Amino acid sequence: MLEKLEKFQITILSLVIALAIVAASNIITGAISKDSVTVTGSYSENVVSDNGKFEFELNSREVNKAKAYEVINKQRPVVIKYLEEKGFSKDEIDVKTTNGYNSYKYLPNGNTSNEVAYFNASQRFEVKSNDVNKIKEVANDIPNLISKGVDINAYEPSYFYSKLSDMKVKMLEEATKDAKNRASAMLKSTHNRVGKIQSVKMGVFQITPVNSNDVSDMGISDTSSIEKKITSVANVTFSVK
Repeated sequence: MLEKLEKFQITILSLVIALAIVAASNIITGAISKDSVTVTGSYSENVVSDNGKFEFELNSREVNKAKAYEVINKQRPVVIKYLEEKGFSKDEIDVKTTNGYNSYKYLPNGNTSNEVAYFNASQRFEVKSNDVNKIKEVANDIPNLISKGVDINAYEPSYFYSKLSDMKVKMLEEATKDAKNRASAMLKSTHNRVGKIQSVKMGVFQITPVNSNDVSDMGISDTSSIEKKITSVANVTFSVK
């Protein structure tokens, strides 16, 4: 009885192995017989930003609006003179409108009262230049104005590359070539060749710092770095010969 059971188990195992081999054969054949292949290609190029901007604001907090604006009016010429000494022309210096608001005293219960504690005034400046190193220098140095009694709140400078639109056609072409090379490598072992393009879907551009590997489905547009890496992506479907 035990001997018959062992023979039955061996027979079942043999059938399972045979069916697995047949199934695997069908899967491989099906992959090879497909008439198209879809591949993602990419191309990257490093560029140096050719223009930038830097924003900061003057701040004043005084007992009333008149005194707060008076401080801003005294600080403004100091800041403009400083920027001109740094090499910025009047056309590169944009002085924005002065803004302000009241801050109110608190009641013992923690709620705000209707009594004004002080008035906050601010005036934003924006400087632009095609000399990105000059933008970087002033962004790093401007906190020194605090020693001259100027209350400064500075923001991160932004750097841009103006010729991106001119590069896009070339970069997408190179990404498509990369996709074709990848498809050829994939098909080499199957003794098939890449045929004509059936469809092309261009991906978003990734503009990142040079040493960054960040990617996003929505695309990245870095403005924090002077040296940037621009990457284009193309999803290409080829026919298979």
